[in-house]
Amino acid sequence: MVQIQTRAILWVLILTACLVSYMLRVNMSINLIAMIEPSSSADFEFDENGTSTISLEDITPRQVQSECLAINDPNGNGSETHERLTALPDYGPRHEWSPNVQGLILGSFFWGYMVSSMPGGLLAEIIGPTRIVGISALLSAVLTLLTPLAASWHFGYVITIRILLGVLGGVVYPALHCLIARWAPPVEKGKFIGALMGGTLGTVITWPLLGAITEKWGWTWAFFVPGGIVLLWCLLWFYFVSDTPDSHPRISEKEKFYIIKSLGDAGSAPSKGIPPYRQIFTSIPFWALTFLHFGNCWGLYLLLTAGPKFMSEVLGFNLGHSGILASLPYLARMIFGFIFGTIGDYIRKANWMSVTQIRKSFIIFSHVIPGCFLIAQTLIGCDQTLAVVFLTLALGMNGASTVTNLQNAQDLSSSYAGTVYGIVNCIGGTTGFITPLLTGFITEKRNGLFEWHIIFWIGASVYIVCGLLFCLIGSGEPQHWNDDSVSAEEKPEGNTNGITHQGIANAAYVGDGYTEERTKV
Repeated sequence: MVQIQTRAILWVLILTACLVSYMLRVNMSINLIAMIEPSSSADFEFDENGTSTISLEDITPRQVQSECLAINDPNGNGSETHERLTALPDYGPRHEWSPNVQGLILGSFFWGYMVSSMPGGLLAEIIGPTRIVGISALLSAVLTLLTPLAASWHFGYVITIRILLGVLGGVVYPALHCLIARWAPPVEKGKFIGALMGGTLGTVITWPLLGAITEKWGWTWAFFVPGGIVLLWCLLWFYFVSDTPDSHPRISEKEKFYIIKSLGDAGSAPSKGIPPYRQIFTSIPFWALTFLHFGNCWGLYLLLTAGPKFMSEVLGFNLGHSGILASLPYLARMIFGFIFGTIGDYIRKANWMSVTQIRKSFIIFSHVIPGCFLIAQTLIGCDQTLAVVFLTLALGMNGASTVTNLQNAQDLSSSYAGTVYGIVNCIGGTTGFITPLLTGFITEKRNGLFEWHIIFWIGASVYIVCGLLFCLIGSGEPQHWNDDSVSAEEKPEGNTNGITHQGIANAAYVGDGYTEERTKV
């Protein structure tokens, strides 16, 4: 009978941990469309050809839908299009929340996210990543179930819940980096980093699912269903996952020996030690990674928080289609992420480039090309097909981030990968509330194509500038502060992540890779 490897199960649960984390993060982007009362406007006027007689300068938030749909209406039946748009479906109670309030609601998650991301890695290293991720998911599910009640009271309570969800969500990715450092053999590191793309899969699944649920049962169930799914997932997480191979109750001795042996003392931070924060914050490669991750997060969160709004209010898709079409870029990002990750691992194993050269060359795909597609988005007007294609390709190419900013923390310091990623994710997470606030500010008075062109130009600029900056000062080499906090004489025998492996730590760290002497068990 073939036994499934424990780390294979762990890979699946890391993937689904990111999935459920994003399920509770991105649900508001699609749910909010059904929760609010759209801005009122004067009726559109159409000539005998079905063309709007109102100029772009006169378009108000609700009218821009009709402008684009009138252009795209093959029958020229503008009045029928307008009637279809203004007849709002009954998805449940609607709230008169202004664009600025909507921006606050969408961005408030990232206020809390920013606060907890930085200490998230350290907490995981001290308390244990399994408990950090599991407790975060459990409490997040409860808060999600309470959101409809909070919305019936006041939008301030919704913002409070979203902030708390952000605090809980901010610790997840740093904790998972810590878990990967304890479980993933060096030759499988790229595969486990690829599992972090589960968040993208979460977006792909969540938006169409919640769009369909909302159209059938109303927006309140679009909170209840994901909350219930995450509660069930927590049972699987606590049963199958342990902090280290040594503490796992069901792992085979052969697999445990292989993982511990391949890890050795490399990549292990001292138990409950304080990371070398001074050396980290004075490291130029660290700041290069920070800027690179900031640019990546800007583009990601721009489409995450504003994508459904653009699809629904500007391109004029209905709620169900908005969820499906807005998720397509994330499906492309996941697929391209695995493709680019495989190519990057192959290049590294073939020793065609140094790690630094690999990271910098893939910036073209993860940052520069996505920026170019956002610029192209501003040149197509109301063309729905090209709009979806360009947004899909922009975020799809960003899947190369699995080779650039998502792996670079492990390059710089395998010992403190969770801490480093937590810090850069904290700074990058600020884009999660900057982008919706900026979108709300720009579209407050007019929600026209011109305003969205400004939004896309800003996103493109941040993408490209941050990528080029990393190419100038970034690095893929381990930094001197990786082991500064503990001298060789002070290191305890065995893996200091809690893995005991006396006499078998013969996997040696060499340059930017590892050499491994395989031993039969």
